[in-house]
Amino acid sequence: MSSLLPYYHPSMIEAGCDEAGRGCLAGSVYAAAVILPPDYHNDLLNDSKQLTEKRRYALREEIQRDAIAWALGIVTAEEIDNINILNASILAMHRALDSLSLRPEAIIVDGNRFKPYHDLPYATIVKGDGKYLSIAAASILAKTYRDDYMLQLAEEYPQYDWKGNKGYPTKKHRAAIKQYGVTPYHRHSFNLLGDTQLSIPFEF
Repeated sequence: MSSLLPYYHPSMIEAGCDEAGRGCLAGSVYAAAVILPPDYHNDLLNDSKQLTEKRRYALREEIQRDAIAWALGIVTAEEIDNINILNASILAMHRALDSLSLRPEAIIVDGNRFKPYHDLPYATIVKGDGKYLSIAAASILAKTYRDDYMLQLAEEYPQYDWKGNKGYPTKKHRAAIKQYGVTPYHRHSFNLLGDTQLSIPFEF
């Protein structure tokens, strides 16, 4: 039986939220909101970072089949540059909540920062994706859909190895930025080259 807990707010329709891509140098940040059925159990659900890619995609199908409601929220790299990544991550979660087919009565969020969503009660839970089923489910949806998106971008810009790094700051990714410049998908407000920020040509 899963060691993850079903609810933080008992007897309320509760949505779990999580995001993916916050630490990336390129691409949108994705968030998901998930409402699971009462007394839902899935022994395989866990923080997406603890799962293999194959297991994440298999669980995505189960979550989408079993959830009462689920939705994604996306904030682009341009928006991230305008409002910063913390605000963008929260906005992505708000957009996911906006898109749910069922309005939740309470929200639980992975991490320690959130902004009120309408008048709904919420709780921020550090490492919540390893503690609550709905947050774990949200982490899997956000991660897999963002990976799909980065794989599409990798077809357009193969030199940055987004197929392998998904936009995260690997040595190969930073070396490619230095060699080829940035793309419209890079977050220009980030320290793209690491410790030493050099003048970077733009590639559009």
